[in-house]
Amino acid sequence: MLMTMVDKANPGDLEKDDPSELALIEERKFERRRKIESIAIPIGTLICLLLAWQLGVRLFGVPTYIAPAPSDVAGAFIKQFPLLLTNFWPTLFEAVLGFITGNLAAVLIAVAFVHSKTVEKAFFPIAVFINTIPILAIAPILVLIFGAGLTAKVVIAALICFFPTLVNMVRGLQSVSPQALELARILSASKSEIFWKIRLPSSLPFLFSALKIAATTCVIGAIVGEWVGADVGLGALIIDSTFNFRSALLYATVFMSSGLSVVLFASVSIAERMIVRWHT
Repeated sequence: MLMTMVDKANPGDLEKDDPSELALIEERKFERRRKIESIAIPIGTLICLLLAWQLGVRLFGVPTYIAPAPSDVAGAFIKQFPLLLTNFWPTLFEAVLGFITGNLAAVLIAVAFVHSKTVEKAFFPIAVFINTIPILAIAPILVLIFGAGLTAKVVIAALICFFPTLVNMVRGLQSVSPQALELARILSASKSEIFWKIRLPSSLPFLFSALKIAATTCVIGAIVGEWVGADVGLGALIIDSTFNFRSALLYATVFMSSGLSVVLFASVSIAERMIVRWHT
């Protein structure tokens, strides 16, 4: 009876002495420390690089038109923010539309390749050939075909996203375990059931890996399209700033386009965590 009263009086002491509870606490501390380090280390490195850049420009007297100091770039970003924002929205729209178009086409063609070896043998070499053409070489051709409007820029952005997604999606759809396919056939599963319940879930990690790449390259495609022929957009602003020796504005525009790529990459990563919960 005395032991029962002691147990009821000090339940926390026993919990503290429980090895599983201690291990769980240590694991949580380790995860928290790892998350802090994953954020603090890149930020600290970035701050050090910016300080080195600032000091290097000031100490060696580098001309502003060659390499402006980070403080000058920040000043241009603040002063010219309305101009940057005006050119930001067209590039964002072109990049996102190209991202959706290119990846959707790649997924549909990958599904066709997996279900028909003849189609894969006929068209996969053509896709490889198109991918070998430098985007700067094919961009003027697309502008000649589609004109200097929105369509050409979206096609360029879609084209630069297309091939990595196609390759990864084909690999993902083909990565299904043979035992799982055999079991599905034994259970008389249809092709659509095999696709939706076996092939598609197994391909999602491969697909999101490709989408992360496409999230950054679609911005490159949109900017290249604006280089070839555009009056607005971050690409057009980069060309204008270069020819007019507005180096601070040029650097600010480049950093804004880089930030757009980072935001798109982060969005895809968040979507992956929400959808592919079973993949470690």
